[in-house]
Amino acid sequence: MSSDKQVDRIVQQRKPRAYRGPRHKPLRRAVKLPVWGDLGIRLGLALLLIAIVVMIHWWDREGLVDNLDGEVSFLDVIYFTMISITTTGFGDIAPISDRARLVEAVIVTPIRFAVFFIFVGTAYNFIIKRSWEKWRMARIQEQLSQHIVVLGFGISGSQAVDELIERGTDPSCIVVIDPSEERLHDAESLGCNVMAADATRDETLKAVHINQAANVLVSAGRDDTSILIVLTVRALAPYVPISVVVRADDNESLARQAGANIVINPVRFTGLLLAGSAKGEHISEYLSDLASVSGRVHLVERKVTEDECGKSIGELSSGGRGLRVYRNGQALGFWETECQALQTGDVIVEIVPTPNGEKKGDGAD
Repeated sequence: MSSDKQVDRIVQQRKPRAYRGPRHKPLRRAVKLPVWGDLGIRLGLALLLIAIVVMIHWWDREGLVDNLDGEVSFLDVIYFTMISITTTGFGDIAPISDRARLVEAVIVTPIRFAVFFIFVGTAYNFIIKRSWEKWRMARIQEQLSQHIVVLGFGISGSQAVDELIERGTDPSCIVVIDPSEERLHDAESLGCNVMAADATRDETLKAVHINQAANVLVSAGRDDTSILIVLTVRALAPYVPISVVVRADDNESLARQAGANIVINPVRFTGLLLAGSAKGEHISEYLSDLASVSGRVHLVERKVTEDECGKSIGELSSGGRGLRVYRNGQALGFWETECQALQTGDVIVEIVPTPNGEKKGDGAD
């Protein structure tokens, strides 16, 4: 079986997993181009410009004079190029012809400024900018509290972040952890804080203050990795709500035993949509609409308000349609008598219209 296929069952490992390299990387913004790659491009461009000046000086060497021996060799050309580029100008080699002076003024001088700005820009980018960015991200990391941690930014994780932002969550309150720099670049483009690290390690989760998070969303792409992450998170944050994506039915109970509060099986949900489509062409569409805030309606879970206590589930102050009440761990349907008198502490699941639904709702002409 190929290693990239989905693992259906959790297999106990005989040996603990060995990790190499740094324990974890601090919270930071993603960099699509590696540091050494960026530095190599800058140095390569500077050397290319210097090589162009060397060729120009060698081509126009008759317009130069060496005050020491009167002969301009290729080594003299390299020497003269370097002192010209760096504006040192000892005077031992100098342009004497009008053409040589014109070349120095029109061609070499702009290249001299270009090389200068390349080195100044490199110093700014690698010393000033990166140091400032590192300090700023460290400050953000220290102040993390009631944030949402997304562990894994694959298809499910990225869609979850998109939906959170659509629902009004500030991207700066979202922390994405993934080992892929390319995925982190996409997360950063949304305004999220990112960290390139292994989410199964204690040091990584401690670095994002996992015990102070409001929610943790786990979607590692493999059931065994996701459940291992849930175990690690639950050990560090006993009371933080954890939602996890698993794809095998047999692993749902394992995920709950590991400490997940909510276990989502996208394969099963897809099956529900398919089954709904067999009973009516609009059922699957409506179910998808309920799951997203970008449709006409969406589901909202909230606690009952004081003015709603004693009222029926059909008399919600929000104007939504109450579907279910959770009371003392028991789920009550809107048709049951207990839902005719809401109590303090009840949690309501209701359908409310989105801005799109208010403008052009289901009953619009």
